[in-house]
Amino acid sequence: MRALVRTAAATATALALLLTGCGGNDDGDADGKVTLRFQSLAWQKESVDINKQLVKEWNAAHPDVRVEYVQGSWDSVHDQLLTSFEGGEAPDIIHDASDDLADFAYGGYLADLRPLLPDALTDGIPRNSWETATFDGGVYGVPFLQEPRVLIANTKILKESGVRIPTAEKPWSWAEFRRVTEELTGEGRYGVAWPLKEPVSVTLNLGLSAGGELFHRGADGKVTVAMGEGDQVVPGTIHDQVNTDHSAARTALGMGGGDTLPGFFGGKYAMVPLGFSYRQQVVEQAPKGFEWTVLPAPAGRDGLAQGVSPQTLSVAEDSPHKKEAVRFIDFLLKPANMVRLAKGDWMLPTGTEALADPSLHTADRGWATGAALAGSLRSAPAQSVRGYPEWKDKVATPAFQEYYSGAIDAAELRKRLVTDGNRVLARYQR
Repeated sequence: MRALVRTAAATATALALLLTGCGGNDDGDADGKVTLRFQSLAWQKESVDINKQLVKEWNAAHPDVRVEYVQGSWDSVHDQLLTSFEGGEAPDIIHDASDDLADFAYGGYLADLRPLLPDALTDGIPRNSWETATFDGGVYGVPFLQEPRVLIANTKILKESGVRIPTAEKPWSWAEFRRVTEELTGEGRYGVAWPLKEPVSVTLNLGLSAGGELFHRGADGKVTVAMGEGDQVVPGTIHDQVNTDHSAARTALGMGGGDTLPGFFGGKYAMVPLGFSYRQQVVEQAPKGFEWTVLPAPAGRDGLAQGVSPQTLSVAEDSPHKKEAVRFIDFLLKPANMVRLAKGDWMLPTGTEALADPSLHTADRGWATGAALAGSLRSAPAQSVRGYPEWKDKVATPAFQEYYSGAIDAAELRKRLVTDGNRVLARYQR
């Protein structure tokens, strides 16, 4: 899923959104009709067009409950929503990501959807997905799109190397993956480029495959950080690829995902671990004749498990039209519509029926590989950990960055994540 970046311009963006129609919930128009404000974070043209088309279809079929489309932005959504909540100006229907919901859920800004959700919608989405939007027993968002991390690989380089090509049924282990990247490394080429400008979610989410947990909740409900053997597999592999094998490009460590694509297209990197939706950028930017394929991420003792933070749809607690808002969400997430949204965002739907759509199981552009991973997706490890944003920003991000670059060793990484990290979390759990 795209990272939520807290920017300095967030407040200005929030005020601009409020002034352009994001605020002012009321009891309806003068003629008794209901107006709902739906703030969408769709940003790619294809996705924006589909969202707007679905709003248009709803309005045509429901003249008494009109939905207004409001454009939001991933870059500033957290601060913009906080401003609108505190000002009593929040949109009725809120598009966000599950890892951004905890503060809003615990703060009383979002409605608990359990008494409002229709059974078909509840039953149509697996429990693993619902867990990502569940906080303190309440459900504060409907998870509808999810994005596994995959390996996007240069087909020509793979074929010429003779390495075994992994599948979801027979993936590479982490140890085999390390060996393969060594074999794919040659003059002027690295076996892999890890874009780790934001290293924490990548490390923790892929770490689930090796049995990594890192965050442990005690009987008293409090969370502590503890680094076991499984937590060391993924960071250890990346560290060794960069610093021991020299099969991973050191310069890529400070890059975002899209920054690696020019080097990938130019043959500098044989593979790049990226979110599933990056396939769209590959299709749009790859030079003519460039052949690429999608491979599953490596597997560990827990198979292909990896953490995800699905995109969600929530309802503001202050909305006077919660029932109508949930009716619109139910319409938006009908299986056929969920497929349209997933294809528009190049992601996977959470719904069981939508995921079974034949168009999501074709070999073309790696759809089948992604769909095969859906059953292994789990709630991201830090999903409901209060204090996680501070732990991530102040402790984990610099610690992982220094470890991957070789500036600190594994013992120092553990000390920072665990000892320093628990001091941070303790402040949120007194």
